Amino acid sequence: MELKTKYQYTYFIHPYIVDETKYSKYILKLFRDKKCSFKIFQKEKDLDIYNYFLPHIRDYVFPTFEYRGDKLKNFNELSKESKSKIVAKHHVACFDYNLADDIQGKMGEENGIFFSIAKIQIICFDTGICFLAIKTHIEGTEDFSDLLDFNYRFKTINSEFSSLKDFENIKIQTDIFNDIKDISELITQITGVYERKITKTKGELTNSNFLVYSYACIESDKWNEKNEFLQIENEFYKYANALPRQYLSDFNKTNVEQNLHIIEKLKYSKMSLTKGTSSIFCSGIDTFNYTKLPYQYENEYFYTYILTLYQKMFLKKLNSDFKEYEVISKMHSKFVNFTKQIWEKEITLDDTGSLYYKTIKKTLELDDLYEEIKTKYEIVYKDLNIEKNNSYYSIIIILLIFSLIFNTINILFLMYLLG
Repeated sequence: MELKTKYQYTYFIHPYIVDETKYSKYILKLFRDKKCSFKIFQKEKDLDIYNYFLPHIRDYVFPTFEYRGDKLKNFNELSKESKSKIVAKHHVACFDYNLADDIQGKMGEENGIFFSIAKIQIICFDTGICFLAIKTHIEGTEDFSDLLDFNYRFKTINSEFSSLKDFENIKIQTDIFNDIKDISELITQITGVYERKITKTKGELTNSNFLVYSYACIESDKWNEKNEFLQIENEFYKYANALPRQYLSDFNKTNVEQNLHIIEKLKYSKMSLTKGTSSIFCSGIDTFNYTKLPYQYENEYFYTYILTLYQKMFLKKLNSDFKEYEVISKMHSKFVNFTKQIWEKEITLDDTGSLYYKTIKKTLELDDLYEEIKTKYEIVYKDLNIEKNNSYYSIIIILLIFSLIFNTINILFLMYLLG
């Protein structure tokens, strides 16, 4: 069935880790980059985000909401160096990376898929965990199958194996990006020399493939009161898993559904989550679906997704750092702060937002990961305390022995004098 899109966009998200000891220098690097602009959230301009998140989460993720009046004026008058010192102390720092207005590109030759890069964001947490998000639109086509192919192809262009996939024949034709490799070079340029070198454990924390965060509203003629969703279900499953249009001959819905979680709060809208994707698939039969919903998904839900991805990255990073036995005490303190500051907290009172947040955590299996780390900490931290107590006992025994010897010598000496 040939579907047509009414409106669509896709964010491709690249997580990366900056060496925590160099985090302040990395923030300064972004301030000094002429293409970067520090993002200041304002209550009037970003009212929906302000109202969506509860105060403690808002203060954690969007500290610049407090930059108003004289405080904002004084901040803007500071040097880049002074600004970076202040921002590096925030839990989260957001930047826009400005290439040019609406950069256009093309995937494939001749009849390839044209697309534009509308926005690039950099979101950094003070633990060194960062996210690069590239917003794209496909252009010159309304075919839903082109969106399927585009998401499937683009998500792998940063892979070390992308150059070997000649069958994809992916090319970008713009004044700025001459070749697909330019995207990877841009990522390297933004992440910079401050990216943490994780070597063997890097694969446990990050993946060269982009995470896919996509919105698609299809024309109402294929999903409405007369045409049931069942007729386009296969297309939805391919979209939700970032699979190409050709994924037909051996299509196995059961296998695809194994780690797919679907939220269905609206009649003509489905929100879906896998470990590598988050997407909304909706029909233009409801005007809300192509007016308010794409804005919500790009703002409130987007930062909900980023915050949850951060939790996953933070927990996996702690799990990986267990190999460094000498820093476990320091790691335990970070784990406790993480638990108090964001893990145990509700993030919003919005019903759909709360459900979305819980579903992401379930999809990413965060509760299991958290409990695994908590158990490890309890065991290892207990062992550390036992060792510490044993050391104290050893010292006390040694002191008692020395004291006994000293007292014995004194008694013998006094007996000698009196004798």
